[in-house]
Amino acid sequence: MRSFYPEIDPYASGLLDVGDGQQIYWETSGNPDGKPVVFLHGGPGGGTNPQQRRLFDPEKYRIVLFDQRQCGQSLPHASDPEADLSTNTTWNLVSDIEKLREHLEVEKWMVLGGSWGSSLALAYAETHPDRVTELVLRGIFTLRPIELEWFYEGGAAALFPDLWEGFLEPVPPLERGHLIKAYTRLLNSPDPEVHGPAAVAWSRWESSTITLLPRPEVVEAFTEEKYAVAFARIENHYFTHLGWFEDEQLIRDAPKLRDIPAVIVQGRYDACTPPMTAWDLHRAWPEAEFKMIPDAGHAFDEPGILDAVIEATDRFAE
Repeated sequence: MRSFYPEIDPYASGLLDVGDGQQIYWETSGNPDGKPVVFLHGGPGGGTNPQQRRLFDPEKYRIVLFDQRQCGQSLPHASDPEADLSTNTTWNLVSDIEKLREHLEVEKWMVLGGSWGSSLALAYAETHPDRVTELVLRGIFTLRPIELEWFYEGGAAALFPDLWEGFLEPVPPLERGHLIKAYTRLLNSPDPEVHGPAAVAWSRWESSTITLLPRPEVVEAFTEEKYAVAFARIENHYFTHLGWFEDEQLIRDAPKLRDIPAVIVQGRYDACTPPMTAWDLHRAWPEAEFKMIPDAGHAFDEPGILDAVIEATDRFAE
């Protein structure tokens, strides 16, 4: 069973001005002359962390991480009450990835993304297939209405009725017919006594359900208020707009990727991004290797998922 590579520090980092008043934080670690790979974090709004560098052999990879617009160390931050999310869209992020690739003088790179990162990886690769050498996707999410309704409008409450009560708590009873919409109002309230508890409730629901077994340290990290406000605001913004995708777009256009070596890794008991979406992607794109992990949920560091992801990165390093 594969586990993380040893801890490493970046050898370069910076802020890249991508326009619209946005600066994205980026870093590179591993081998400066190694195979380029870019990691796309989840959320949207989750930001990167040092553990994600450890999915790659540092002797073989030039590892690129970056924080997407308005989260992590990117500026301005979505926790700012004055933050304007109007230019934070999927297609602006796709453009940001290209600007970062050009800034780092990378001709082509491998792309790894999980959860929302899988959505962004698919959007990027379907737009720029000539810039992608391989794809590793985990916990597949495409922002279809059925996926959002399952997790944010009551489907997953069948599995977590106790935790669901906490998600409902900030929402007045008369607004509970459309929870994503109700949270839009709460999260964008200028009153910190309104948006703060709403953001924490949103982030607690997600962080409590992404692991197969409870992990209090994950919930604690997600519910730190500054993180939670940015995370919840950005997610809600994207979900309200269905990711700016056409109906079924990411799965519909998956055949564009048939010539790109790829691995899809999915936890059988992933309550956040259920296997139905990974299966639909697999059916549309049978050329990609498909791995259903029988004893895993959503999180990338669960043993079976971690083993499958690192097995893929080791293989593609060659």
